Parts: sequence; C-alpha cells; structure tokens
Amino acid sequence: MTESIRRSGEYDAYENRENPYQGAPRHASSPVDPEWPAPPAYQPAGQPVEPTAVWQDPAPAQAPAQAVSDGDGAGGGTALLTPVAAEPAPVPGKKRTRGPIALLTAVAIVAAAIGGGTAYGIQELTGKDEVVASSTTTNVVPSSKTGDVAAIAATVSPSVVEIKATLGSGSSTGSGVIITSDGEIVTNSHVISGASSIKVTTSDGKEYTATVVGTDSSKDLALIKLENASGLKAATLGNSDGVQVGDTVVAIGSPEGLTGTVTSGIVSALNRDVTVSTDESQGQQQQQQGGGWPFEFGGQQFNGDTGSSTTTYKAIQTDASLNPGNSGGALIDAGGNIIGINSAMYSAADATSSDAGSVGLGFAIPINTVKSDLATLRAGGSDS
Repeated sequence: MTESIRRSGEYDAYENRENPYQGAPRHASSPVDPEWPAPPAYQPAGQPVEPTAVWQDPAPAQAPAQAVSDGDGAGGGTALLTPVAAEPAPVPGKKRTRGPIALLTAVAIVAAAIGGGTAYGIQELTGKDEVVASSTTTNVVPSSKTGDVAAIAATVSPSVVEIKATLGSGSSTGSGVIITSDGEIVTNSHVISGASSIKVTTSDGKEYTATVVGTDSSKDLALIKLENASGLKAATLGNSDGVQVGDTVVAIGSPEGLTGTVTSGIVSALNRDVTVSTDESQGQQQQQQGGGWPFEFGGQQFNGDTGSSTTTYKAIQTDASLNPGNSGGALIDAGGNIIGINSAMYSAADATSSDAGSVGLGFAIPINTVKSDLATLRAGGSDS
C-alpha cells in the first residue's frame, strides 16, 4: 500500500504539507505532528468512528468511505479509509437564546400598546370608567345563532325600553336603548322634546323616572338618565360603517305602546338624506294626532309638514316594519350589535284609517353618529 501511494506522488506531497493531516490520506505508521490533532483511527468497513474530543456538536452525516487500491493490484484487496470529518458547526452563542426572549418582549409591548389604546378609546367614547357598550367586532349572540331573529330578540330586548313623555297638552310614546348599566338611555330628541316628565319601562316591567341629560336636535338625538337604576343590561354598540345594503336587520321598540315589539328585514339603502322637524310644538301636535313625527325624504313630506325649522342627517334605510312608537328604538345587525337608532317611518295613511301602517320605508340614525355625539349629549347637548 505504501509503495503504491509513493508511486502516485501523493504520499510525498502529504509529508511536505504544512498541515500533514487535513485533506490528505495518511499512512497509519506515519509520525504525527504535535501541533495538529491526531486523525481518526483507521476503522474496518462498516464500523462507526468515535468523535474526537475537539468536536463539540454531533458530527454531520459521514460521507461514504473512499476506497484506495494499490496500483499494481498487489495484496489483492481494497482498503477503506475513513474520510476526514466535515468542520463542525459553530457552537450556538447567547444570541440564539436571546432571540425568542426579544420576540416575546416585542409581542408584549405591542399587546400592551393595543390594550392601552383600546381602553383609552372606550373611555373617550363614554367619558366614564364604566363602559359596557363598546364592541365593534364581537357578536353578541353565539356565532351559531348569527342572523337568528329569535336569538337576537332574546339577547337585545332587555336593552330596549319604552318611553312615555308627558307633554303640555297630552303625551307621546317612543323607545330608547340602554347604553350603561346605571341607566343612560339614547333616544330621539323628538321623543322627549318639550316633556314635563318622562317615565321609562324596561322589558321586565319595572318603571323608572328619567331626567333629560342632553339633547341635540341637529341630529335628532337625546340622552336621558334613569333615577336610582343599577344592574341594567346595556346594549352593545356596533359599527355602522360596516353595514352593507342587503344585510339582515332586526328592529325592537314600542310601536303604539306595544312594548318589546320585534320586526325584521334588511338594509334597503345607506346614506339617505332625511330631514326632520325641530319645531317642538309642531312635532308634538303631529304625534298626538297619530301621524308620527313629520319628516322629508326625496323632496316629499311625510307625516305632515316639517315646517321651516328642520335638520337633515344621513340615515340607514330599512324595510323592517316601523310604526309610531318605534322612534328611539334599536336597529340591530345579525350579530346582535346596535347599528342604528330608529327615527322616522312612513305610513301610507294616517293612523285612524284602516289602511294605516308601515309600508317598509323606515330610517335609522347610524350608531357611529350616536357614538360621536355622546360627549356632546353628556355635556348637555348642542341645544343647551
């Protein structure tokens, strides 16, 4: 074997290398340079080579052993030389252990920022620490019951109330939506406009006295507060910007004093310009006659003349059945979130006729308009 290697010139080259071990075959009897580690010992074919002490990580997969044959065939066989092991991978440093920690730290910081932003947004919306009506993404009803009118009605009805306002020459009936557990209620301005006293009845039959906190006739909105109320079920205010034409909706209110009436339909149109009267005396007289609050839509007057004192807002149009008394009540999406406050409805004839009733032309104030106006209403409203 040695002679064969010498004839090829490989052994002489090996002896003259600066590194006599790395990358070249070595005869088993050749001396070892003390500055270089000893090569792996020769092993018979099929037996693994034990790693040397200088290896700190498990060695990569071994390449197939190379056969070296003596050039003249003397000896009648082939020897297998164990190949030189690949250079071991570097030992992992501290940076590898810090990577996940840094990632977790970043996630924690982001989560804290999101959480803080959410809390701030909620407090800004309501102006108080107790907030129970602020969701825009979570369904109120179970996901398996999305769009189920019965489930929506059962879930949201406790948050809708009947409002009876005593006026100078009679009374009017409307609806409202509870937005805090201590009795803040959103309704239409025209429902309580000019009232000398207000009585509110919840879905469980309890009656409360309410006072006006603030009104904004430019948006036909009002905020009232129940006296000595606690533990009420507040509605979940949704996101009216996400509403689309054709979406399923449910309306809950007290038409003609029929508390807790539930109707359903779809969103018929968006951003309808609805004009309502802001004249208290004119609106009250019209309500007492059963014609509902006068409003204008598409250049036509409905439920009487709106007069010269009016306001216009963008409304959600729905074919859910609405009648006088639904004003101030809830328009609800398929997930049980409040997306609008019902405010105007058209009847083909006055309420004394046998043909009177809803014809599927109703309008609601978008809930995002309500949310943006809450601070103003809590401060007494724009009419104060």
